[in-house]
Amino acid sequence: MIEVAAAVIQRPDGSFLLAQRPAGKVYAGYWEFPGGKVEPGEHAAAALARELHEELGIDVERSYPWITRVFTYPHGTVRLQFFKVSSWKNEPHPREDQAIAWQRIDAAMVAPMLPANAPVLASLALPVEYAITDASGMGVTEQLSRLEKRLEQGLKLVQVREPGMKDPAPFTKQVIGLAHRHGCRVMVKRSFPDADGLHVTAKELMLLKSKPAAFAAASCHSREQLERAMALEFDFVVLGPIRDKAPALGWQGFREIAAGASIPVYAIGGLTRADLEQAWSAGAHGVAMIRGAWTPGSRPRA
Repeated sequence: MIEVAAAVIQRPDGSFLLAQRPAGKVYAGYWEFPGGKVEPGEHAAAALARELHEELGIDVERSYPWITRVFTYPHGTVRLQFFKVSSWKNEPHPREDQAIAWQRIDAAMVAPMLPANAPVLASLALPVEYAITDASGMGVTEQLSRLEKRLEQGLKLVQVREPGMKDPAPFTKQVIGLAHRHGCRVMVKRSFPDADGLHVTAKELMLLKSKPAAFAAASCHSREQLERAMALEFDFVVLGPIRDKAPALGWQGFREIAAGASIPVYAIGGLTRADLEQAWSAGAHGVAMIRGAWTPGSRPRA
């Protein structure tokens, strides 16, 4: 197993940096996320900082563990430990005869890409906030009003979850129509016309033999459940509760369970958008929220 640390170097506008492998290397000419091999006994974060200084002349100030992907190339099997780098010193510039380019998920990208990049780019496209409806608590009219405001602010992923609603179909239809007008994807608990994906419970997850939809998420409370979601190649999971309910994982429990996950993991359980930085530090992709999604406050970065 070849251990590699890779960086998603992101600007505040969401753009990220890719580098082209120089001549003489395996897959020369292909584009990849910057990084390099982890030396024996070296921590992955330290290896990342070293490689980025050597390759791009930058000094990492803030980075967060993200996802870990294993990919088998003809020359060997590589375990890619990805970090999101949000702050650095100096402007990136090529120091090893490689080309570099800033890219955006919503625009045409450089090519050809390394084969391992496809699932990583799909994960990167997920927003850092996952909102969950609470119409049963605040009322349908108020929920739709708050949803519209959040959509106008840039909300891009929402789940319709209304266990206390006798017939959620009319409300679900309204949410989908409103969300789609703003380019927001909608997750549902059961198949529904025009919904974008399914979100299953932890209990349902453990009974599944295959991924239930092209775009699917799951709730998890343990490493065993997360392992199951990864084996079935779910697109993402939510893991918690961090606080608010017993037994709570806390951030340390979250960090231990989510470590090395191959898919994005959202933290959930009594969180607000102010918890985003701490969630990133614990290895989360972002935060999933019910009440916190609909209360006034600053929006998280993309």
